[in-house]
Amino acid sequence: MEKTEALVIRLADWSESSKVVTLFSRDFGKLAAVAKGAKRLKSAFESALDLLTICNIVIIRKSGGSLDILTEAKLQKRFTARNGSLESLYAGYYLAELLDSLTELDDPHPELYDETLNTLDRLSGAGPLELVVLHWELVLLNEIGQLPMLEGCAACGRPVAPDVWFDFSVGQGGLICPTCHPEADHVRRIQPGTLAILNQLLSGQESSWQRLVISTSQQRELRRIMTPTICHILGKRPKMLGYLKFMNP
Repeated sequence: MEKTEALVIRLADWSESSKVVTLFSRDFGKLAAVAKGAKRLKSAFESALDLLTICNIVIIRKSGGSLDILTEAKLQKRFTARNGSLESLYAGYYLAELLDSLTELDDPHPELYDETLNTLDRLSGAGPLELVVLHWELVLLNEIGQLPMLEGCAACGRPVAPDVWFDFSVGQGGLICPTCHPEADHVRRIQPGTLAILNQLLSGQESSWQRLVISTSQQRELRRIMTPTICHILGKRPKMLGYLKFMNP
C-alpha cells in the first residue's frame, strides 16, 4: 500500500458499481486504479472522486501492467470555477486532458504537480485566463522535455537578437533564424515582443508575468506557437480547445 496526495484527472466506468480513476500524484506521477464500489450511493469514497478534486489516497500498487487498486480517497479540496465562469471550468478540464495525455504512468513530476494546483487556484481567482493557462503549458512542456527552442535558432543555434526577426517552426522544434528559414516547413513570423512575453512567463516570477498586458496580435502569435506544438506532440487536437474562446483569438 502507498499513501499520497493526488488530483483526479479522468474517470471512466469499469463495471456496474466501479470506476477506473486516473490520478496525477505528487509522489508517483500518473496512476490508473480501479475504485471498487465507487458508483454506489454509499461508497467508501463518498464524493471525493470527481474530476479535479484533490484527495489523500491509499492505493495498492500492482505490477505487470495491471491496474492499481484504490482503497481510500479523502477529499482535500474541490476545484471551483470563478464566479460560475464556463471558460474557467473548461480551462481546468483542459489541464486535466493534457496531464492525462502527455504524462506517463509512474513518472513523478512534483514541480508540475505543485504548479498544476497553483494554476487551478489561479483559474478560480481573478487572473487573466490566457496568461494563466499559457504559463502552465510552458511548465508542462518543460517538465516532459518538449519545450520548443526559444533562446535561439533550433537549426543552427544562432541566439535571438532584438534587431533580427525569427520565425517559429513546429517541425524544427522552435525558432528559426532568417538564414535557416528557407529549409523549414510551415514557419510563422514571431515579433520580438512576443518572445519577450514568453521569456517572462518562463521566468516563473508570478508577480511579474501576471501583470503583463498583451495585445490581440500578440495573443494570436502566442497561440500560433503553443497550440501547434501541443497538437504536434499529441498527434491530435485537444478536445477542450474548441470550448476555450481565449485560446482561439
